[in-house]
Amino acid sequence: MAKRRRNAYDAAFKLKAIDLSVGKGNRAAAWELGLNESMIRRWKQQREELTQCRKTTKAFRGKKSRWPELENELEDWVNTQRADGRGVSTVQIRLKAKTIATAMKFEDFRGGPSWCLRFMRCKGLPIRVRTSLCQQLPPDYEEKVSNFRKFTDAKIEEHSIGPHDIINMDQVPLTFDLPLTRTVNRKGESSVTLKTTGHEKTHFTCVLSCTASGEKLPPMLIFKRMTIPKQNFPRGIVVKVNKKGWMTEGLMHEWHTECYGKRPGGFFHKNKALLVLDSMRAHITDSVKEAIKRTNSIPAVIPGGTTKYLQPLDISVNRAFKVALRVQWEAWMTSGEKSFTKTGRLRRATYGQVCQWVLTAWSIVKESTIINGFRKAGLLRVVEGSSAGNWPPDESDESDNENDPTSDEAILRLFNSDTEGDDFSGFSAQEEEDSDQ
Repeated sequence: MAKRRRNAYDAAFKLKAIDLSVGKGNRAAAWELGLNESMIRRWKQQREELTQCRKTTKAFRGKKSRWPELENELEDWVNTQRADGRGVSTVQIRLKAKTIATAMKFEDFRGGPSWCLRFMRCKGLPIRVRTSLCQQLPPDYEEKVSNFRKFTDAKIEEHSIGPHDIINMDQVPLTFDLPLTRTVNRKGESSVTLKTTGHEKTHFTCVLSCTASGEKLPPMLIFKRMTIPKQNFPRGIVVKVNKKGWMTEGLMHEWHTECYGKRPGGFFHKNKALLVLDSMRAHITDSVKEAIKRTNSIPAVIPGGTTKYLQPLDISVNRAFKVALRVQWEAWMTSGEKSFTKTGRLRRATYGQVCQWVLTAWSIVKESTIINGFRKAGLLRVVEGSSAGNWPPDESDESDNENDPTSDEAILRLFNSDTEGDDFSGFSAQEEEDSDQ
């Protein structure tokens, strides 16, 4: 005789069977559900436990906790710490548990690693990796996005501004080391290390700007130092320094002269231009706005918190640029001889090498990537009397890039990491105040 397979029922089904038996009786409910009457009687005795457990629980196995009061108080403490944004480690949990046990006079409590694992499993407290803080959208962001697009549409139509004269600029925070956070490694090894020069947190700023027609303006690098490095820099890049390593009002004026003025037609200011930039303090001072207007340009300041919808560089360009830059750093780390300090540490790349990486990465970014960013931001319109109607249709990333191993998306898939999804929302207000001083 073949063995009959036993079925397992979750807590949700058991509670449903209990409710059915209340109205129809145990025998009728068991007949309707295809169960044994004794099962429903047993489930009724477990009704309180079934109500408190997870709906997917199928059996109550294992021993009950010896210290339920301690564990409940410890769970409340963990929830309080996490509600305040504080990190909680397993070591902290064990130390706090011993403190509570002492207060409750539990002399036989040890609080070892095995107990901690069972406690976390019982309370649904897994170890999680910290997630990145994304840019918070303001409550009225839809209205702000709509008003900004109405403003730019009106200016573009009023002055017949073509794509060549619609410009976006933004700062990209970078570091001298760009290591991946994940790597291919042999299975079973206890530690996985990634070789760097130790300058993962030594930051500098790259200022990128481009037009809606896909043209790229010269990039500007702002290094964190007091004097210009005495090195030979490649042509086509502007190098600046300050003590903080990011954009200030003074450097904004220099960018306006040395980068913005280098765009086609930017020297004589014949055509009306639209300059789109975010609301960083250095961008929106009165002197900067006046300088922009003197070059026959209209400043269009993106409302705070909406750059992910309105800034072309944030939408499609910065990510592709940073991935291409990481490729340059990886190639430098894996090829050629390196120099070392007296203590044996690997020296970082020179300022000149970093400038060359930036130029190469900036040249790799496709024009179609830039144009699609302006299109998605709602800044590319077909205007009568302009050449806007000659631009290619919206290119789908999936259509052409799947077969192109050198495309932006192919590189992104190859060098993807959990840090590339982070949105840069500008430096903190305190840092900006320090830079102004």
